Amino acid sequence: MKQGEKSLSVWHLTMLALGTVVGGSFFLGTSVAIRAAGPSVILAYVIGGILVYFILSALSEMTVANPAAGSFRTYTEQAFGKGAGFTVGWVYWTGLVLAMSSEATAASILLRGWFPLLPLGLLGAAIIIAVTLLNLLGAARLSRLESGLAAFKLLAIAGFILIAVSIAAGLWSGGQQNAGVQVLQGQTWMPGGIAGIAGSMLMVMFTYAGFEVLGLAASEAGNPGVTIPKAIRYTIVLLVGLYISAIVALFLLLPAAAVSEQVSPFVTALSRFGLGWAGNVMNVVLVSAILSTMLASVFGLGRMLRSLAEEGHTPAWMRDRTDIPYRGILISGGAMLAGLGLGMLLPQGVYLFLVSSGGFSLLFSYLIIMASHYRLRKRHGSPLTARHGLRGYPYTSWLAIAGLLVILASMPLIPGQGGGLAAGITLVVFFAAVYAAGWLRRRAGGQRRIQKPQVLVPAARAQMEAGEEPGRNSGDGE
Repeated sequence: MKQGEKSLSVWHLTMLALGTVVGGSFFLGTSVAIRAAGPSVILAYVIGGILVYFILSALSEMTVANPAAGSFRTYTEQAFGKGAGFTVGWVYWTGLVLAMSSEATAASILLRGWFPLLPLGLLGAAIIIAVTLLNLLGAARLSRLESGLAAFKLLAIAGFILIAVSIAAGLWSGGQQNAGVQVLQGQTWMPGGIAGIAGSMLMVMFTYAGFEVLGLAASEAGNPGVTIPKAIRYTIVLLVGLYISAIVALFLLLPAAAVSEQVSPFVTALSRFGLGWAGNVMNVVLVSAILSTMLASVFGLGRMLRSLAEEGHTPAWMRDRTDIPYRGILISGGAMLAGLGLGMLLPQGVYLFLVSSGGFSLLFSYLIIMASHYRLRKRHGSPLTARHGLRGYPYTSWLAIAGLLVILASMPLIPGQGGGLAAGITLVVFFAAVYAAGWLRRRAGGQRRIQKPQVLVPAARAQMEAGEEPGRNSGDGE
């Protein structure tokens, strides 16, 4: 894309990142983290925010130094070789495809509450087709739509915080439930102990996941050395600030013991104070949040597939030759439809096993981002850029890597997530094996091509010498 065509501003990039991050996992999945950790989930969100800051700082430093379209996949390849880049790229793409197909299923379940006669499969397929076609419009048009959806989600969170504070301060009448600091004081702070916090970290990081789209969008941003670091700062401040404020506000209204994993905790909290209409409003917010996340995720999927194709890690026909990665977007959309079909055909337990690998793939990618940054900076001998480097290196690198490893190891602490860990590791091993098999095949083919002339040349030389011998003898006789 030419420089004049790069139209993603700081605002567009920030809204794109927030649109990817703030999804159904926060509005619904927070209940899983709360059940595991109780009020101490606030500490888990603070820890998660610190990890996100470290990861985004490392990604920002590498992106400013080299705003490559492949983002962290390209940096992994530079740090650890083509095999690592191939594996990370395909693990990320596959995991995100599975995760987004499950998001389409969740959105279709919500929509069927309003359209009960429509089958789930049809609704899910319509959602996937719609977000795929919208991505074909290009980054500039998509960013405007994504900005509107992201702003709507952020306003919904801000609205909940204001309502909760009003209820806690006694400015909102309705309901006979206690509200305010006494609700928080009357709870056990760490009902699950350290294990509860560790177990909640997986879901907490899921609610933060998706910010890596900033790196994938870098090649389409004007002056990435300025816009990317600013967008990252704004994303961290807005995201961490809103998340922690919303969780604190939630605990001013609702004891952790009253949280159900089947219902959004925000709906439960508001319903306790006579705001039952909040359920319908929250469903609208949830649908828009899921659609926004899917739009931004397909944006990243298309560009990841283009990066893989440009490095020769896909069949040649997948390679895009236009600014908008049409083939990458369409192939990703088709794969999401296939994932949706798996959800309809396979037993629920099998599908949940597959989909949970999506969360692993994201955390695995963040681990690789930190490892790649550490290795590239160590090789460089100094920060990769004069500004915007990761502060506290190498200690912050070690801390982030250790934290991510602990979170991955804690997956079995939450029921159902042990399968996600196994599925994710299986994905890594599978794609590493695919690359190794291809490398061995190419090496064997190269050796045959090298050996072929070594066999023919001596034979040809012998024939030439045999043909020249009579002439040479007759010349001697003359």
